[in-house]
Amino acid sequence: MFEQKFNDNWKFWVDKDSFALVWNIPDIASDVTLPHDAMIEKPAHAESENGGNTGYRDGDIYTYVNLFQAPAEYKDKVVMLKFEGVYMNAFVYVNGQLAGKNPFGYTTFYVALNDYLRFGEENEIRVQVRNGAMTNSRWYSGGGIYRDVYLLVSGLVHIVPEGVQIKTESADREYAVLHINTELQNNCHGASELTLETVVRDAKGHVVSSEVTPVVLFSQETRTVSQRVTVEAPELWSEDHPALYTCTTRLLNQGGVLDESKEQFGIRTLQLDAKRGLRVNGKTVKLRGACIHHDSGLLGTATYEPVQFREIRKLKEAGFNAVRMSHHPMAPAMLRACDALGMYVMDETFDMWNRCKSNYDYGLYFQEWWESDVTAMVRKDYNHPSVILYSVGNEIPEIGTDHGAKICSDLSGKIKELDDTRYTLASINGVFAAGDQVDRIVSDVVSDLSREGKIDGNVNDFMTLMDGHLDEIVVHEAITERLEKACAGVDIAGYNYMTARYEIDGEKYPNRVIVGSETYPPEIARNWNLVEKHNHVIGDFTWTGWDYIGEAGVGVPAYQWGEGGFGAGFPCQLAYPGDLDITGYRRPASYFREVVFGLRKDPYIAVQDPNRYGQKLIKTPWVISDTVSSWTWRGCEGQPAIVEVYSPGTETELLVNGKSCGRKTAGKKAGFRTLFETIYEPGTVTAVSYDENGNELGRMELHTAAEEYRIVMAAEPEMKEDFFYIDVLLKDSTGNLVTDRDIRLSLHVEGCAVAAGFGSGNPKPSYNFNEGVTETFHGRAQIILMRTGSGEINVQVSSEDGKHAKLNLMPE
Repeated sequence: MFEQKFNDNWKFWVDKDSFALVWNIPDIASDVTLPHDAMIEKPAHAESENGGNTGYRDGDIYTYVNLFQAPAEYKDKVVMLKFEGVYMNAFVYVNGQLAGKNPFGYTTFYVALNDYLRFGEENEIRVQVRNGAMTNSRWYSGGGIYRDVYLLVSGLVHIVPEGVQIKTESADREYAVLHINTELQNNCHGASELTLETVVRDAKGHVVSSEVTPVVLFSQETRTVSQRVTVEAPELWSEDHPALYTCTTRLLNQGGVLDESKEQFGIRTLQLDAKRGLRVNGKTVKLRGACIHHDSGLLGTATYEPVQFREIRKLKEAGFNAVRMSHHPMAPAMLRACDALGMYVMDETFDMWNRCKSNYDYGLYFQEWWESDVTAMVRKDYNHPSVILYSVGNEIPEIGTDHGAKICSDLSGKIKELDDTRYTLASINGVFAAGDQVDRIVSDVVSDLSREGKIDGNVNDFMTLMDGHLDEIVVHEAITERLEKACAGVDIAGYNYMTARYEIDGEKYPNRVIVGSETYPPEIARNWNLVEKHNHVIGDFTWTGWDYIGEAGVGVPAYQWGEGGFGAGFPCQLAYPGDLDITGYRRPASYFREVVFGLRKDPYIAVQDPNRYGQKLIKTPWVISDTVSSWTWRGCEGQPAIVEVYSPGTETELLVNGKSCGRKTAGKKAGFRTLFETIYEPGTVTAVSYDENGNELGRMELHTAAEEYRIVMAAEPEMKEDFFYIDVLLKDSTGNLVTDRDIRLSLHVEGCAVAAGFGSGNPKPSYNFNEGVTETFHGRAQIILMRTGSGEINVQVSSEDGKHAKLNLMPE
């Protein structure tokens, strides 16, 4: 099908009158270009009905209108719209008539237009998005048409959208055998004699295989035509070598080309068993995984391809080789980024089945819609080599019940029916699945721990018990019973926060393959040791790789109730457990993980806040500590400070201004995290890592920044396609980052760009990301520019104390 983006020339407004008798475009309507996140445009506020779930941002009822000229020749063609994602409850009207709807906010769906269009005239496409029922999400969902929209046009005889599916049947260094299925449709009132031509090209455009098949397609028939082709000396797709091919499929008759489809794909094989783990192209792979949500930081959920590429690139640079899209299907733009950059993907269906987790979430629609939404996800993913796993649900409470186990099997079975090349799992939280067994579990665990003298026998609060004794809880036989049912219908057991089960379940169930589908960041050293040790444990997915809006405060360290953690209140808007903050800046946990993965030789220094020395840190299980990688702590001179050193090797040494604080055990024996207590003195702090023979492996230094600072702007060199990411930094004269002060900044942009976002990684921002004002956080802020033309761009940032910086950009 001819396909073009349908993102321009939309009118948008917040609809306050659902029973409006006049179907018009009000004066308040604004011009928007898709993708568009309507929710991010309005500031967060403490009274939001969504609360911390969405970072104190409200949903609403949004209306989008596009006036579309349908040429007269479209009367004899197939015309449809493709929506890659609308959150949520989308109703699509054509000339006032309902043409299609979709309740799920993350599914690609198609709307056929032919029966509603006035050919040769102007037509109104109206999309109403009913996102005003709160709460409907546990995280920041965004709102509106936040992914791309496409117009599709073809003849009456055509290739069905997403109808070309390319499967690698076998592959080695000499040959790859591809099985290519093409779904054809004939809407004519007579048979059509056709030729199906398929050509496979490598990345350089060279033809590496082709096939031609005659087809007679009868009136009103839809048929799938299979072709098998061979590719010599194939380049196999993997994380290390993300080689891509293009399959061009053409449908012809005697008059020429009727339709054409181009699909990018990779050639690779997957195998899985409990003895050799997960293998890609015959090679065992351990998944260094990051769970991620779908928002794009300061941009909200608006899904732009260059932004998706940036996120995947930065995650890969930080040491990850896999991502889990939590907890819904991934955007096509991010899938393309994962294909191109070499990132394995666990795509996930739903966060709920028949039991709602929010008042008005997808649980209201699951029973009637799950099959079509699962189908949409698999058809979208089929040709993406990055996708290797499908999760059928996240932390589903009813999954361990008899009917829940059947639903799990049904979901997995539907996926297998559509795609038998990938593996399925459910991301299971054993505690959630315990359900009516919680009281029994608490009683038994408290009794056992009390008898061993490990706990006060009066403890009966489940959350209190979980805080320090999750390992004892998750191995309880009641959870074991639920897991047996839940895991029966899938290929892999996805364990959320159940590390304590890895070894014992490997012995009890010798054919069970396990993945840590969601894990606590502080436990990465323990988790990864088990991943490396056991073949049946294929990887670890931390919560989370990238920070996100919503679930406010879950990863924010606190010293008073309400500052962070589960009790965080407004103005906390971000979750803050990410290895990378929402601007893409790597936090200390990221370097800790890189050392654990064995990907970093140099140690890394992070300093716990000396201002809080001796105070009890209130933290959730997602918090390691309150560290900042800085040796600038004005006002703390002469006070105790705790320095964390993440180090490989066997020993690490800390020096303050050249004076050694001694050597301590490092590496695996220390959990790759060594703590030194010292006295803060301005100057230089140095960490050195040593191997078992005392040889230096690497070192790192931090220097105290001078009090006088300047504003420095630096554009990321990789961003050249429509977007520019600019770091705004507070630095002293020698280039040290000034981390111990936050200043208010104002932004001014002139030329061929607009500011799409201005903010920082602060989980408690004082300004909305579209206000043109922000405050630095640990000396950093970020500008995101969206290009509007090909000319010059001038950017200026000013502080309240009269400092300013300018940057001139000349886009290519």
